[in-house]
Amino acid sequence: MKLTSITTPITPDLLFGALEAERTDIGLIPHRLPSWARAQCDEAQFLMAEAQPSGVRVAFQTSATTVELDVLATKRDYEGMPPRPAGVYDLRVNGRLERQESVSNGRILRINMATGTTAIEPGKPQMLCFTDLPAGMKTVAIWLPHDEATELITLRSDAPIAPIAATGKPVWLHHGSSISQGSNAASPTGIWPAIAADRADMELVNLGFSGNALLDPFVARAIRDAPADFISLKIGINLVNTDLMRLRAFGAAVHGFLDTIREGHPTTPLLVVSSVFCPIHETIPGPSQADLSALRRGRLLFQAGGNADEVRQGKLTLTVIRDRLRAIVERRSQSDDNIHYLHGLELYGEADNARLPLQDELHPDAETHRLMGERFADLVFRSDRFTGRKQLRR
Repeated sequence: MKLTSITTPITPDLLFGALEAERTDIGLIPHRLPSWARAQCDEAQFLMAEAQPSGVRVAFQTSATTVELDVLATKRDYEGMPPRPAGVYDLRVNGRLERQESVSNGRILRINMATGTTAIEPGKPQMLCFTDLPAGMKTVAIWLPHDEATELITLRSDAPIAPIAATGKPVWLHHGSSISQGSNAASPTGIWPAIAADRADMELVNLGFSGNALLDPFVARAIRDAPADFISLKIGINLVNTDLMRLRAFGAAVHGFLDTIREGHPTTPLLVVSSVFCPIHETIPGPSQADLSALRRGRLLFQAGGNADEVRQGKLTLTVIRDRLRAIVERRSQSDDNIHYLHGLELYGEADNARLPLQDELHPDAETHRLMGERFADLVFRSDRFTGRKQLRR
């Protein structure tokens, strides 16, 4: 039975982890980049990734024991592949996972990996219902799916809902690739940045964009303008995936990206993180390509499209990028005490890959996300190796 006693408008002050909220005819779309930034790139993969609300949550205070949320999800269907699991909504009460729900219908984005073509089919809103929540006043947070675009329509409850006062937690703004967005994680609070933020008691703003950690200037400007107490940038794999640039352009692009961020955050602790271990691209350049024979068998696997000889021509590999990033950060640290470098293999290395291989040759599974999140929190936030925690406390 639908609750109709109390309806609360979904407004931006109920959203955490989004940089902007777009009002539509039927609801609110949380965005992880502002509209001016989205207008500077019309590439479909980027727009799809940006609209998937990784790290975004609807959070409020209430004594309600039942909460309903109407949403219009955008599902992805890859032609010739098994159906994707439905996006998960994690409901937390006072920081503890209490319920997980999904919606089975919505818009459908049909994708042909072989041809690169897409088509969208319309859908109808669906209702999420969270019942039997603990009694008494509490903080409720509904984490939205990290890999499924979600339009928020109506919020209902059996007791009043109020915005949350400022938590006082330090804001951690992270930028990275599909691994940072959460590819192959089981749920939105199971992505490695969310695990690290929980472990370190940080407020996460996740700017991980699948396939699109490409040193785009508009992303640097968005980071420059956003509030942050700690900033991390995970750089490497997408530049190889896309074969976007050569070594000569790479160094200048990294410096420019960092320069722009420093315009708005001159002394904020800034951590540059290189890629985790990825066998197909450690020494072989991109682009990454879908294995067509595997696709015909209904399995998605990736392979390297370049060859090792092309490194002499300036093509990028993960090994090349790690070496250059370390050198760039070491040079900048001579005049910037608050910039640091973390070798990605400390989060997930060759030995980890032998035990927990990348399922499609690019993306980690749920267990590996937990491993990376816990390691990041311990290496970065629970030690003074990169920045003292006192700097992050207000």
